[in-house]
Formats: sequence, structure tokens, C-alpha cells
Amino acid sequence: MRPRRWGALGQYALVLWVAVTLNFALPRLAPGDPLEYVIGPEFQTLTVEQRAEVLDELGLSGSLPQQYVRYMGNLFRGDFGVSIRFGRPVPEVLADRLPWTLLLLGPAFFLAFGIATALGVFAAVRRGGRADAGLLTGTLLLDALPAFWIAMVLLAVFSVRLGWFPSFGAEPLLGASSALAYGWEVGRRLVLPTATLVLASLGHTFLLARASMISSLGEDYIAQAEAAGLPPRRIIYRHALRNAVLPLYTHFALTLGGLVGGAVLVETVFGYPGVGRLIFEALSARDYPLLQASFLLVTLGVILANALADATYPLLDPRVRRRRQRGS
Repeated sequence: MRPRRWGALGQYALVLWVAVTLNFALPRLAPGDPLEYVIGPEFQTLTVEQRAEVLDELGLSGSLPQQYVRYMGNLFRGDFGVSIRFGRPVPEVLADRLPWTLLLLGPAFFLAFGIATALGVFAAVRRGGRADAGLLTGTLLLDALPAFWIAMVLLAVFSVRLGWFPSFGAEPLLGASSALAYGWEVGRRLVLPTATLVLASLGHTFLLARASMISSLGEDYIAQAEAAGLPPRRIIYRHALRNAVLPLYTHFALTLGGLVGGAVLVETVFGYPGVGRLIFEALSARDYPLLQASFLLVTLGVILANALADATYPLLDPRVRRRRQRGS
């Protein structure tokens, strides 16, 4: 393996270790006692021996260093513990919720990136005009609004007032008569959460696309292409856009982390049974094993997305590929 790849793997391993350590520490720094949720108000009547026994069953016995060593050892063995809230192995709980989150984040991810990029290119080509000013003002306004506020507005308008979409859940509570009807109901319940995530994440990508396209349109090769008499459409999409998309591709992977963070709020508002709502439920219950595994799952997703972007970036930019070949 090349030295650079070893260095990249070392960086990702360091990031993963830091994330795992923070995952262990943050739930334990939060106020509250998990025994209060597991046992109820009666937890205060437990004797010292009974409390120690319950904490040992939950994997919370011993000092913090002892818990950390035990936690890391369990991770290497693939043992994520048992959820305090659900009383089931953590992987089973995550396996039930993860498909719903992927079903939500997948369309939201690509729609947000595609729409923001198209609007950014459109605004850059018309820089200084009314369309550019309107798009810039609108996206900056959306970027300033919290995701939960956008969700509440969409709920009030399209669910409560107009009645077009359901306001809660991811599937019909009473089932469906056929697979087609079930898919239709699931799709209807996806519209508002997806629209919320798309609207809440447009701003950054739009601004980056606009700035990258403006920079690309100001390069010398664009002036040469114009002097050569090439059609404007070809100059924009075959020359300027190809170079403007490179920083967007890097941003493409980083956007995943922001969407996952927004999913916690959006899934909670819409009662959507994904990993985001699961994190909220685990936090409310001080469910340490479930919190740690959920955070680790999100961290791994972001790291893998960045690693994929790093590995495939040379395929888009020959200059990076040539530099790496010379360096090797």
C-alpha cells in the first residue's frame, strides 16, 4: 500500500477513535440517571448493593476508565449491549430504524444537492440580474431558518390546513390493501420530511455552486472559448461547469453530516421512526448503549462518505491524479 494511503487510513482511524471516545463520554456527561428511567422514581430506594447489581447489568458499573476499557473491548467484539429503553440488543433496534432513515435521507440528499447546484449555476450565469438577486435572497432566508420551524410551517399548511399529506409516522397505522397502496402511503409520508430537509440544506450548496461557477466563468480558458466562437450553452455546461463541480463534489460528502443532524429534528417533529428520532428517544431515556451505537453509526457514515469522496476525486480531476502518480 502506498505511503499516502497509509497516512489517509491513519487519519480516518484517528477520527474514528476520537468519535468513539466522544460517544462514550457525552452521554455520561449529560444530567440524569438511567436508573430513573429503567426503574422509575423507586430507584432512589435501592440499596447500594442493588444499585451496583443493576448498573453491572447495564454495563455502567465501575469507574469511568473501567467503563471505557470495557466499552472499547465490547466494540472490538461487536457487542453493543442491550438497549435500556427497548430491552433488546442494540443492533436489532438500529436495524429496525435504519432503513427508514436511509429512505428519507437518500432522496433528500440528492434532491438538495441537485436543486442547489442547478440554482447556483443559473444564478451565476445571470450574475447581477433580478433572478440572481431573488435566488440569493431566498436561499439566504431559508438558510437562516431552523429546520424545525420549516417543518412546522409545512405541517401547518400542507397537512393541517390543506390536508394533502399525513402529519405523523412513516407507514399507515391500519395497513394497506395491497403493496401498491402501501408504497403510496409510505411515499405520501415521505414528502413533508424530505421537503423540510431539502429546504433547510439548500443554502450552503447554492452559495458554493454560485461562487464556484462565477470563478470558473472568469477563467482565461472561458475567454478563449468565447473568442473561438463556441456556443454559450456549450461554454457553460461543457467547460465552466466541469471545473465548477469539483469543489461541489467535496462538499457533496460533507453535506451528509448536516443532513443527519437535521434528521434528528425533522424525524422528531414528524414522528418518523428513523435513527434521528431513535437518538432523541435514547437521549430522553439516558439509554447509553443505544446512544453510543447510534452516534457511532452516524460517524461511520460520514467517515465512509468522506473516504469515498477522497478516493474518487482523482477520477474527476486529472490534475490530482497526475500529482498522486508523481508522488508515488
